[in-house]
Amino acid sequence: MRILFTADPIIPVPPTGYGGIERIIDALIRHYRAAGHQVCLLAHPDSSVPVDAGYHWPDLRVSGAVATLRNGLALRRAVRAFAPDVVHSFSRLAYLLPLLPTRQPVVMSYQRHTGGRQLALAARLGGRTLQFTGCSEFICGMGRPQGGRWTAVPNFVELEKLPFLPAVPADAPLVFLSRLDDIKGPDLAIAIARASGRRLILAGNHAADGPQRAFFDREIKPWIGRDGIEWAGEVGDEAKARLLGGAAAMLVPIRWNEPFGIVFPEALACGTPVITCARGALPEIIAPGRTGFFIEGLADGVAAVRRLGELDRAACRRAAEERFSLPVCAPQYLALYRSLQP
Repeated sequence: MRILFTADPIIPVPPTGYGGIERIIDALIRHYRAAGHQVCLLAHPDSSVPVDAGYHWPDLRVSGAVATLRNGLALRRAVRAFAPDVVHSFSRLAYLLPLLPTRQPVVMSYQRHTGGRQLALAARLGGRTLQFTGCSEFICGMGRPQGGRWTAVPNFVELEKLPFLPAVPADAPLVFLSRLDDIKGPDLAIAIARASGRRLILAGNHAADGPQRAFFDREIKPWIGRDGIEWAGEVGDEAKARLLGGAAAMLVPIRWNEPFGIVFPEALACGTPVITCARGALPEIIAPGRTGFFIEGLADGVAAVRRLGELDRAACRRAAEERFSLPVCAPQYLALYRSLQP
């Protein structure tokens, strides 16, 4: 099969640092090429994943009518040159609009909150040759009222990059791994760790200015270096695997409706249970009492930390293997590609 992938023009594929969906695209491309499929990528000019054909967006902006038109026309040119059996877009829906009336088979994947008139228009234009996916049923539920066919395909982790650790010491730290914004709940994580008498390692970056920088300076910074609270900064893949694998639990008590959150199955892959809140897609990822706990505030957060001994780290790893691994998720996309063929 000939597959043309698109990624937003912001970050290369694979990313050099942050870039969750770009990692997903990179892994899918490598997996499908190894299986004998021909793959084309339209993405940022610094993209380096090996492909059978590669094209670059002419405009690296993701907003504005001129940028959208230029990139939409670039996609149409790439389709004419590569002649794919399917286009799999992880980029802006507007780039597809010149393509949809041609009845080119298209899969449009959403990793973020969605909805609105543009989505409804695309569903009408694409008809039966357009398939939507969401990274969770939560995201699909946002899109379905606008029309079109929706299938949830979860994001995945590459298990070989996240070694399983079957046991950790009794005094293993808790780990918060995410951006240090208020919606991710790092201040609540600090409060829970302090009240539990547990060491907490914060790993992630923070805003350089604005309200979120003020939040960091006010709620997070004063605790760093006190009461067992440490900040590791932004970490790469190897450091992330070591942190997660050596943690008693990953503690990320979110305050927003998370579309998916790849860090949650990453923790499970290491055998590390998750303490978080039942918002957005999290009920689709974490099984309470089996792979983690859901909490609502400080008191039940402390109670969850005290119950970590009830959880089996091997069950966490199995959940990642059975539901959130590349060999499980890549065939789901391939089945959608085949369903769109004439």
